[in-house]
Amino acid sequence: MIIKNIKLYGADEKFSDRALKITGDRIAEIVPNYEENSSDEVVIDGFGAYAVPGLIDVHFHGALGFDVCDGGFETVRRIAQYEASSGITAICPATLTLPVDELCGILSNMADFRDAASADPETYADCADLVGINMEGPFISVSKKGAQNPDYIIPCDVKAARKFQDAARGLVKFIGLAPECNPNYREYIAEVSDFVNVSLAHTNSDYDTAMDALSLGACHAVHLFNAMSGFTHREPGVPGAVADSPHASVEIIADGIHIHPSMVRAAFKFNGPERMILISDSLRAAGMPDGQYELGGQPITKQGRYCRLTDGTIAGSVSNLMDCLRTAVLEMGIPLTSAVTCATSHPARALGIIDDYGTLEPGKYADIVLLDADDLTVRQVIKHGRLL
Repeated sequence: MIIKNIKLYGADEKFSDRALKITGDRIAEIVPNYEENSSDEVVIDGFGAYAVPGLIDVHFHGALGFDVCDGGFETVRRIAQYEASSGITAICPATLTLPVDELCGILSNMADFRDAASADPETYADCADLVGINMEGPFISVSKKGAQNPDYIIPCDVKAARKFQDAARGLVKFIGLAPECNPNYREYIAEVSDFVNVSLAHTNSDYDTAMDALSLGACHAVHLFNAMSGFTHREPGVPGAVADSPHASVEIIADGIHIHPSMVRAAFKFNGPERMILISDSLRAAGMPDGQYELGGQPITKQGRYCRLTDGTIAGSVSNLMDCLRTAVLEMGIPLTSAVTCATSHPARALGIIDDYGTLEPGKYADIVLLDADDLTVRQVIKHGRLL
């Protein structure tokens, strides 16, 4: 397959006029110009579209009425199909705060899906690749629980963390932690960092405690500003500690609802765009009409771009990651090059999959999205060299 007449987003984080050749499921070559030949290769004319890597969402819960915590093989498959059709070709879903044994069943189900898709790629060709799992709970703070169910919050526990990773067969990439709620957080971080990344999640930690956790090995911040201590001039809280920890990757929800555009721009400035990761935090209500839905046993209501618990708390997003990328660029003033990088190569690096995903380079998976140059709508999705 050859894709011509495109503005290709290269590994140098710049757009340039290029043509792209695909062999099998991998990118074979990137060339300055396409020369017509008599081969039988499929040629796609991009008509000046942006060609970007398939997006990677490291934090979302579901879509189309499904949540990954519902359990069931078909649930994961339907979500993965929706994500791929939207230009998100690799996914790292987030679990909710639930009982340990229930979480283990959910993790095992997702690992089953990952293994089935790897063994039979033809059958799952229209599904996003399941490349990780992001566990928000259950080791979080009741005071910053957000839309998480407080009934199932527990102290951090190394044995439970190992049980999660064993059930997921290595698929868990992040486990959240509120260090201020756990007197043994130092020992916990030291032990679990050998087999999973520790993230700061749903935490009311002060600056000093958060800095201590980050210095000990915590390396990721879950949805910056949301469900965490505030950022003020005398109490910089978790956001200040994250800003002072250059090794930490930083999630941010750019749906236009969770965070004011000015604060999104500020986060890019004080953390540096090289650490930011765009996420959607989308719920089962994404892609669905307004109405009543459910989140971890709690009722939620979708109305327009909002989704709330009965007490008015914002429950999560109803925008997929491609929606968030467009919002970041068209409504928040984030440069397109930064937004693309923060939804592709940055999440790939955080997940440890950069050798295969995240940039358009020879040898990597041919996961490509063609975007309209005017409004960034999706024109075409190519996953592993196949047109979706």
